[in-house]
Amino acid sequence: MWDTSKDYRLLVAEKAVELFLKTIEGAKFKGKWDKKRAVKLAKEMIPELQALRYSYLEPQELIDTPQMKELKEKALGIIEALGGEDWYIKFLELADRSEREKVEESIARVRFFLNTILNLDKRLALGKINDPVIAVDIKVGEVMSAGKHPNADKLLVCNVNIGDRAVTVVTNDLTVKEGHRVAVALLPPANFRGITSEGMFLGAGEGVLKDVKGDIGGLPKGIPLEALKETRNLVEAFLKD
Repeated sequence: MWDTSKDYRLLVAEKAVELFLKTIEGAKFKGKWDKKRAVKLAKEMIPELQALRYSYLEPQELIDTPQMKELKEKALGIIEALGGEDWYIKFLELADRSEREKVEESIARVRFFLNTILNLDKRLALGKINDPVIAVDIKVGEVMSAGKHPNADKLLVCNVNIGDRAVTVVTNDLTVKEGHRVAVALLPPANFRGITSEGMFLGAGEGVLKDVKGDIGGLPKGIPLEALKETRNLVEAFLKD
């Protein structure tokens, strides 16, 4: 029997719903979108996740439950309520310059929430793993660009292709360059002096891993255990926040 009540994947999914609800209430999203429906669908996810947490089913069995199907359908419904697949583009286009930083951060939080729910089944498919790092996606990415942070000399702002989309990652490793193949942990977004980072590069000892094996968007191969330590710590901190 698997103790689903302590499964980090389900715990982070619950916390992601809370983050979404908090974010959407204060989001300065302009234009036509259905806030009431988005909030309603997110709130309906809570009992679905609680049912999974106290089911004590095997991780593989959780994937085929009615609750998992409902979670995905509700997440897709939220995307529709936000304005469709390109919802975030519209919100960025309509944002005033004074509001853009806040809007970018809100968008990143919503994307983290949607990714957490829509890929929950894939993380559960990895089986019985009692480790915080299993609660978030870790993907192979390719750095498309790396430039100096406008407000911090010791930080770089990177645009990273992770297969199905691009993400922004802020790093303190100034040797990261275009073309590097990296491992990206998609963590709850963090604002670094005006720039929102959607994840963190894995690194060990000598800085960011820059020649990661595996397909773009897939799981990285041969990652040293040391490189997972900070991701583990940040997931734990997210759950305690």
